[in-house]
Amino acid sequence: MSKPYLKHLKSAVDLRTTYEAKRAGFVSLALEKNEQATPLIEQARTLQAAASRAKKPKDLLSLKEIRKGLLVAAGVSDKAENYLHDDDKIKAISGLIEKFLEPAGEKFVEELVFRFLLTRGDSLGGAMRNIAGKLAERRFTRSMLSCLSLAGIAYKLRLRPSGEWIEPHEDEAGIEKFVGALSWDSNRGPRVLLYNRTVKLVGKNIDLVLLQAAPAVSDNSGLSDPALFVALGELKGGIDPAGADEHWKTARSALDRIHKAFTGLSVCTFFIGAAIEESMSDEIWAWLENDIINNAANLTNDQQLEAISNWIIAL
Repeated sequence: MSKPYLKHLKSAVDLRTTYEAKRAGFVSLALEKNEQATPLIEQARTLQAAASRAKKPKDLLSLKEIRKGLLVAAGVSDKAENYLHDDDKIKAISGLIEKFLEPAGEKFVEELVFRFLLTRGDSLGGAMRNIAGKLAERRFTRSMLSCLSLAGIAYKLRLRPSGEWIEPHEDEAGIEKFVGALSWDSNRGPRVLLYNRTVKLVGKNIDLVLLQAAPAVSDNSGLSDPALFVALGELKGGIDPAGADEHWKTARSALDRIHKAFTGLSVCTFFIGAAIEESMSDEIWAWLENDIINNAANLTNDQQLEAISNWIIAL
């Protein structure tokens, strides 16, 4: 099909994210945030139990088993800790004790835990800003794996962070959390799909990169050979409608750079997004109709995701 998107899209309206999908997306984010916060809460409880053995704030200095927690409560980040000598660490903890824990009186353990959570919560917040992208990768990966399995196509996975290529197992629930690349053989030759890789010809990071190559050449040398590229796409997982235009703006800029970099070369481009609002869907549809991009799908729509996954597999 010369216009593959017509298999799952009839108009710009089909691309728009429904209210139900937005609601489900926000719930998924909330659940993921709670899961990510669980280790933090457990650390805080352990810190509280250990610190309760101290009769007064200064006794905390002798509890070496919670030294790391005391530094966190003092506002010392993991990165900053690497640059501090032991004397500096003691000074930071002593400052915490003198300025905040001793004035808290009998409530000094609670004050310690609150300050620990404040610092750890801030670092967790930074990590959570990337969680929508991670959830999008997982959903897309699971769709790809399902389509490959149902089609009876053998494939391999490259795990993060080890970089090891493995054969899949049907009972490996949650494996999508660790996938950094996929490989399979199509009717047109070997294929490797890479996530978040810098394409030298473009000079920027691209969310999804499909190469005509075996796993062994899917490294930086493979990424520098224009002849190996089959398709490049942008995957945006943010579900908040307020940020939809910004996500599309970022993706649009990346797609523009791809088109300029691959002028004269036969490379497909595509877009997959979770939050697609009215004006955004109209522009994406116009790009499709004018052959600026080859395909698009709403990440929250199972039928669209299945269709574009199978299209990628068949390229």
